[in-house]
Amino acid sequence: MKRYCITDSLEVATRAAADGVEMIQIRAKELSARALSDLVARIRRVAQRSRILVNKRTDVALACGAHGVHLPAGSMAPDTIRRITPAGFLIGVSCHTIEELRAAEREGADFAVYGPVFPSPTKSLAPIGIQAFREAAASVRLPVYALGGVTRENAAACIAAGASGIAGISLFD
Repeated sequence: MKRYCITDSLEVATRAAADGVEMIQIRAKELSARALSDLVARIRRVAQRSRILVNKRTDVALACGAHGVHLPAGSMAPDTIRRITPAGFLIGVSCHTIEELRAAEREGADFAVYGPVFPSPTKSLAPIGIQAFREAAASVRLPVYALGGVTRENAAACIAAGASGIAGISLFD
């Protein structure tokens, strides 16, 4: 099962990488570009087997040699960003509707994170449930990661519903 850790913590990223997590998104909204780039560089050193993505900040991701960027819903289109990034640069997009998923696919995203599937302390949106997730994941060919209230106990249900993997914040704390 593919896992996508979302964190602002060097310690969490280090543990996730040691546990073999495939992708780690550095989501530290309050940091300056300089502090964020320092954090990304430190995480890249300890998480050499994980692919590192930076939340929103394509400039920081490129400057630090990160593997990609993760875009919030409503951000610049992935195909626009793709024009300035090297081959293999990953672009993930957060989506909350099937139309957003379809747009992410049409615009060239590499994957999407979709949810919240279950109740979550970090998401203010109402959970969609496993059946709605199943319908959303089936609506695109794009890999879709389940997000929101995902736990070790319900992760298998997400995969059975068509998730390419699971994503989370508290899942990795």
